Order: sequence, then structure tokens, then C-alpha cells
Amino acid sequence: MNPLVVVCFFTGLIHFTETIASSMRLTGVRTKQLALSLSFVNASLLISRMSNMLQAPLLGGMVDTAILMNNVNVLWHNFRFIIFAAFIGNLIGALLTPFAVKVFTKLIKKFEEIESVPRLIAYALRLRNLAKIPSNFVFPSFGMLKGFSLKGIPKTFLWLNLIMVSIYAIGVLCSLMAGALVPSYRTTATQLSGIVNGIATILFTLMVDPIAAHITDQAAKGKRPEGDVRTVVFYIVMGRVVGTLIISQLLFFPGAHYIKTVTLWVKGAFLP
Repeated sequence: MNPLVVVCFFTGLIHFTETIASSMRLTGVRTKQLALSLSFVNASLLISRMSNMLQAPLLGGMVDTAILMNNVNVLWHNFRFIIFAAFIGNLIGALLTPFAVKVFTKLIKKFEEIESVPRLIAYALRLRNLAKIPSNFVFPSFGMLKGFSLKGIPKTFLWLNLIMVSIYAIGVLCSLMAGALVPSYRTTATQLSGIVNGIATILFTLMVDPIAAHITDQAAKGKRPEGDVRTVVFYIVMGRVVGTLIISQLLFFPGAHYIKTVTLWVKGAFLP
């Protein structure tokens, strides 16, 4: 199988699971089990981490092969396909968010009864429970959009989320591309992904996650309506979709050259 197809699949899966994980805030409010919902987030993100582990060597192999074949320019196109795969994963996750909220709400309530993750998984995989999936499927409708209101929701936080997601989606790809552009120092370039992803991490840690958590906690305490959390989840998810569709693609080229420039600066520090 074409390695690019495999990488695109895992990239889509990574972003799909991260989008679905965003819906856990609403699940936590509905079940009044915020800590348990957070635990479910960590469990679901295992899929993301496993996918990342499996795709990483393939990405590295793509770069090494392009360098050996003196065809680095093909990476520009391949990496843009990978970014598009991230968009597809986010889009599918967005479409399945209402269904995911419904399913995870039921799973959390069931977990309170059996208090065991392995038993919960076994319960979920029973044929009779799997057969109920079609009847429980919820697809987004335009009617759902009417309930979203930005009143009382910090707008800056939503814009920062959009920027953060867009940067996060391309950090590693930018460093790999920079490494291909400066092959003799590609190890240095790949280690510099943090100067791109670091921006996203700072935005998420200081500006995005605390606000989203605060709104979620207030809703769980009854100080805010549940609709505020639904609005936050909606715009966080839509930020992922729009960010990877447009902004990530726009930032990819300058991001790669930004890391290339820093790589050459580091090179100059060792070879004056």
C-alpha cells in the first residue's frame, strides 16, 4: 500500500479522535461527572497516540526517500494531502459529535454501575449493543444550530483556538519539510518542530483550555446554561475543521521556511 495513503489514514484518525474528545466537555456537564469524562478523554486519545506512533516512521521514510531520490519538491504536495486528511478527520469528527456525545453519556452512566473499563468495553462490544447503534445515531441538523449563542462566550478565546489548531496540525510537517530543504541538518530541523508547536501549546495552555474549562465548570454547577457548553464545543470543533481546511494550508509554506531559517541559524552557530 502507498505509504502516503497510510499516513493520511492515520492523520485523519488522529484528528478524528481529538475532535470527538472535544465533545467530552458536554458529556461531563450532562452526566455531572467532569473528572470521569476527562478520564474518558485520555482513554480515547490513546487511539491518537498509537496512530501517531505508527505514522511517524512512515513520515520519516517519505522524507528520506525524497532526499535520496533528489525529489524534495514532491513533499510539498504530499504534505498538503496529509493536511487535507487532517481536515477530513476533523470534518467526520464534527459530523459525529452529536452521536459521540450521546454514546459517551450512556457509557459514563454505565461505567458508574460496573466500575471497570475492560467490562465496559466488553459490554459495548456485545452484539445486541452494537445492533442498537443505528437506532441511536444522531446526525447534525440545521435545527441544532439555532441553539448556539455567543452571548457570554469570550470571542478572543474562540479565535485563539482557531489559530492554535491550525498551527498544531502542521508543526511536525513543517519541521520535516525544513529538514528536506536542508538535508545535511535535517536532524536539527526535525528537533525544531517545537518552535511552531510551542506557539500552539502556549495558546492552548494559557488562553484556550482554561476558558473552556471555566465555562464547563460553571455549567456543571448550574451557573451557566448547558447551551453555553454546546456553543463552546461547536466553535472549538468548527475551529478544527476550518483551521485545517484553510489556515493550516496557508501557514505550511511559511512555517517550513521559518524552521529552515532557524536551522541555518543554528548551523551558523556551529560552523561560523
